[in-house]
This record gives sequence, structure tokens and C-alpha cells, in this order.
Amino acid sequence: MRQPYGRAIASTPTYAHPAWYAAHGFLVVVQDVRGQGDATGRFGGFSQEAADTADSLRWVRQLPECNGKVGCYGFSYQGLTALVSDAEAAAGWPDCAAAAMTGLAEREHWACSGGAHWWALGLAWGLQLAALACRRRHDRQGWSTIRRCLADGSFLHEGPALLERHDADGMAWRWLHSDPLHDEGWPVHQAAGLGRIPLLLVGGWHDPHLEGVLDLWRRALAAGGEPLLRIGDWSHLNWQEGIDALQLAFFRRHLGGPDGSSPQTAAELDQAVLLQSGRDRSWRSLEDCGTARRDWWLRSDQSLASEPASDGQVWLVHDPWRPVPGRGGHLGLDPGCCDRADLDQRRDVACFSSPTLEKPQLLACRPRLRLRVSADQPGFDLCIALSRIWPDGRVQQLCTGVQRHRGDHCLESRWRTVTLQPLLLDLKAGERLRLSLAGAAWPQIAVNPGTGAVGWGDSGPEHRVISLCLELAGAQLELLPLERPDRQSGANWAEICPGF
Repeated sequence: MRQPYGRAIASTPTYAHPAWYAAHGFLVVVQDVRGQGDATGRFGGFSQEAADTADSLRWVRQLPECNGKVGCYGFSYQGLTALVSDAEAAAGWPDCAAAAMTGLAEREHWACSGGAHWWALGLAWGLQLAALACRRRHDRQGWSTIRRCLADGSFLHEGPALLERHDADGMAWRWLHSDPLHDEGWPVHQAAGLGRIPLLLVGGWHDPHLEGVLDLWRRALAAGGEPLLRIGDWSHLNWQEGIDALQLAFFRRHLGGPDGSSPQTAAELDQAVLLQSGRDRSWRSLEDCGTARRDWWLRSDQSLASEPASDGQVWLVHDPWRPVPGRGGHLGLDPGCCDRADLDQRRDVACFSSPTLEKPQLLACRPRLRLRVSADQPGFDLCIALSRIWPDGRVQQLCTGVQRHRGDHCLESRWRTVTLQPLLLDLKAGERLRLSLAGAAWPQIAVNPGTGAVGWGDSGPEHRVISLCLELAGAQLELLPLERPDRQSGANWAEICPGF
């Protein structure tokens, strides 16, 4: 494992300590990336990792304790270092890799969703790296200022100035100054040996990097591989029971060593895809989760119906002085499912609820909303939440999605599409589904100024009130099944991985 946060941490918030793997017969190497921890050199972020991964793998293979086979593991930044290598020969690739909650495209998988920067998450992570840089420079005051702002929440407003002062050459600062709507200037890194080495890919329903994991899954399948995919009811740092037993069995199978795995764990390695339900924490195969697409239609009586509306409008007014807060989901500092009944009672939130379900529904899906929208300003946001309404009236938010629009086209009535975070939708009879629409999700994304500008932080004096007209004729919530891509035809790939 190679990580930028100091090798002693060894990703123990999510994995067992390296001593646990060593006790099961493995030599474990945890390395500081260049320019971080105790490593010398200058930290250059993701761009440095392909060459350094290749060098590190060649070095590990020469250690006297090594049998010549090396596996890489890690999540987030460490997941990327486990996958990238610029080596042309297999000696510079891992023999297998277990990568979690990571991705290859800096824009889509690390910094932006729906054309908007991850404001709270991006700032918090960038400031963590800036604090580490202060520590290496023995800048105690800078470290303390950053730490205090993160603790009291003032980083949401003061973070950009702190980043510029303490880490103006860092990735987070560069991301915030890159256009979140366009690919130009955003690197996409290359994984080594996709399709040739065994992969265990791990994601979380409430993790911001889930799109990156699904993209890796698709790429590995396209290259002829048979990657294992596991998506838990997890956030970025909370994996509940974790995956150490499965990961140990994976490494035993592909690196050698005594196979002491339980029969159940060993059998799990023969399941290509397993998805966890947040309702009862059970694991389901992709085949168990249904393949029938389900569509709901938005009606002016605030319902989700089985038939489309022929007309109808809903008006929303976004007031930048009191923007609708973002809560939970995959972009929140408080990730996961949450109660949003109070948010849905706001008049600047439009809600559409289904009838009470007569039968249970289980569907691994990517929700997508399509409707015509116009605004009275050259910029607006659509911030969407999908929720479960319990029989007692509680409203549990399940997943969210955002889409930022900028330019004069905002003044025109056009079809707009918002893709939500994938989820395993597990509903029982007696429950209902609800779709909620708002014009903001602060601080998950910056408040849209309504001027056509990118948007930077909280509301300012230049921010405009934005009126949105939602046209309901043909407005549709699509629940698109999350299916294994067809390797020959490419069927379903565009729906599973937008941008393919």
C-alpha cells in the first residue's frame, strides 16, 4: 500500500492493521508516497504515481522475503496508487489488486458531480493535504489554523484563502480553478493491466467515488477481465464489518500461501458481483436484484404516477440568502441515509410521491430524472433527492444527484437530465417513493450565483434570486437497472457509466 497521509496510519480506519495480514502469512509493505510522510522529494499528486508505483513494485519483488508475487491494496488515494503504473512489462504491475472507492478521471471521480465542484468534500480533503504540507515545513501556525477551521466549519468560507496560502500548487487548488463542466485540462489516469490481472473492486452506495469504481469495472470487463465487484451500504470511511476476510482470501488465491479461508468466504470469491442492501445488510447478487426498468411520471398534484402528465407546471424560487441545505448522500460531510422530512416541508422544495406500494421492489439501479426546465437567470442548479416514505410518515433520503447549468440556454425551456447516485432500492409493501427537487444543496456544492459564472462558495452580494419553471409534460423519473455490460455489444454501458 502506498499512501500520502503517513504510512503508520496504513488505512486502518477501513482495513485491519497490517499486522493482521502479516499474521496470516503475508509480507506487508506500507509506503509513503513521494514527498509525503517521511519520503523525500516533492509531492506532485496523482501525476507522480504511475512511475513511482512501477518502481516500488520492482523493488518489492527483489526483497528476500518475497516469493516474486505482489498484490496492491488501498482505498481512495491509495486505491489509485494500487492501479496505476507506467511500466510496459508485467514486473512493474501488481499480480492482483484490491482497489476501493477510487477512480481514474480527476473531474468525474474526484472533484465534480453534474458540472459542479464538490465544495465541502473537495475543500476538506485539500486542506488535509495542506496541513500535512505545513507539518513538513514545521509551520505550526498554519497547521493549527487549518485544523481549527475544519473543526468549527469555517473552512467552508475561509478554505479557499487557506488553500492558496498553504498549498497553491496542490491538486485541490487546481481543481477549484478548472471548469467542472468540461473535460479539457482534467487528467484521466491509466490503470495497469486492466483485463490481465485479477481485480477486487470495492465501492459504497454513499461514497463519492462510486462512479469511479463502476468505471473501473466497465473498463476491466471491456479489456477481457473478470473483476469482482462489491458495493456495500458504506460511506467513504465507515465500512461497518469491512472486507478484510474477503480481501485475505482474494490474496491467498492469487498470490499463494496457506488457504485458511472459511468455505463461505472462499465461495464469495466465485460471485462476480455482490451488492449490500441498506435495509437488512444482506448481500445480493446482481441477478437477484431484477432487470426490469421502472419509470415514474411527475404530476402537478405532486404525485409520481404510472402514466405521464400531459401538462402542468411547478415554480420554484431559489433565494441565495437561505439556500436549501444538502444533507447526507454521497457528497455530504454527514454521508449516508438521513431524515429529510423537514427539508421537504420547505416551499422552495418540490416533492412528488408515489402511491403506496402493494408489492415489494428490489432493484439495483441508477435513477435519472428528465424534465423541461427554464430559469429567469443564466444559471441554475437542480438538486435532487430520492427517498423512502415509511408507513408512519418518516422520510428517509436514500440517494441524491446534482446538475449545474450555466449560460443563456438556461433562459430557454429545454430538456434537462439529472443522474443520481446508484443505489440498491429495497422497498417493501406499504412504503412509498418520493422525489424532491430544489435549487441548492449547500455546502455540498457552491451556491449557484445565477450569473453564468462557475460558482464559488456561499452566497454573496452578487448572487441573484433564481425562479425555475418545471414543466411536467413528459417529466420522468427513470430507474435504470444496473446491469453487467455486454462485452460484445456495449449494451447498457452508456446508462451504467455516463460518458462512455
